[in-house]
Amino acid sequence: MEDIAHEAGVGRMTLYGHYRTRAILLTAALEQALVDGEKQLSGIDLGGAPREVLTRLLTSSWALVAESASLLTAADGVVPADQLKAMHAEPALRITALLRRGQAEGAFRRDLSDQWLGSAIHFILHGAATEVRNGNLSQDEAARVVVGTIDAMVRP
Repeated sequence: MEDIAHEAGVGRMTLYGHYRTRAILLTAALEQALVDGEKQLSGIDLGGAPREVLTRLLTSSWALVAESASLLTAADGVVPADQLKAMHAEPALRITALLRRGQAEGAFRRDLSDQWLGSAIHFILHGAATEVRNGNLSQDEAARVVVGTIDAMVRP
């Protein structure tokens, strides 16, 4: 909390006056990041061919994950997993609905459930962020790798 207060240019007491614990601060920061991300994702055209829509969503989603990777790392183990899952519910519904539509139209594989594919997409996005953070993947390369991996995974 001291480091955060210093980076924010405020005193520790000021920070603690707004956020009693690190978990509360991280939750608030994640909620704001998700609200900001939702504004961006809600502007994406979901019409058209499902694979093209998925590419648009993944490209934008990757940018959001990349921007908040440090925040997600800090929250890991501090913010309860069920709370993190609930916070990601809206973006998950968007992907699941697209996967369901793509499966109905024959654009995505049907042998795996939309829920499973959605979870796998989530893990691939976050895994790519970890690889970037660990220096195993460049930021520029990550979007291409994420889209290519997921496209191969969902293709019938």
